[in-house]
Amino acid sequence: MRGLVSIGVLLMSASFAVRAMAHCEIPCGIYDDEARISALRENTATVEKSMKVLNKLKDNEGLHERVRWIINKETHANNIQDIVTQYFMTQRIKPPAPGDRDAAKKYARRLELLHLMLVHAMKSKQTTDLKHIETLRDLIRDFDAAYFGKKADAGSEG
Repeated sequence: MRGLVSIGVLLMSASFAVRAMAHCEIPCGIYDDEARISALRENTATVEKSMKVLNKLKDNEGLHERVRWIINKETHANNIQDIVTQYFMTQRIKPPAPGDRDAAKKYARRLELLHLMLVHAMKSKQTTDLKHIETLRDLIRDFDAAYFGKKADAGSEG
């Protein structure tokens, strides 16, 4: 019985190690925010590719291929959710000091954008509607601007 418990703990530990790909929570102080924004964009493009392939496949064709593209879509949507929660929300977006209205406003805007990314990543798992991809791209662009203090450029995504 003890051996089964040890194996269970080991398997659970391994699954947590795989899931925490966004970054460590030590905190180590080594962050690459631009790389995480780039990863959000790359994962969004991968979800889009999966949706487009799934939309082209006929219902009665390529069950194996369809399953693989669905798994791919789910994996990359999960990656978006992991980066948003494990990297930005838990490690990088800091609550404002009490009474600091400007910081509170920035904080609320960043959280709003991150939450909407979570919602549209979830919706992209539920459907193959490409409007969620466009929305994710807009949200990532707007978050990039809000996070780094840049002006959002509506034409910068594509």
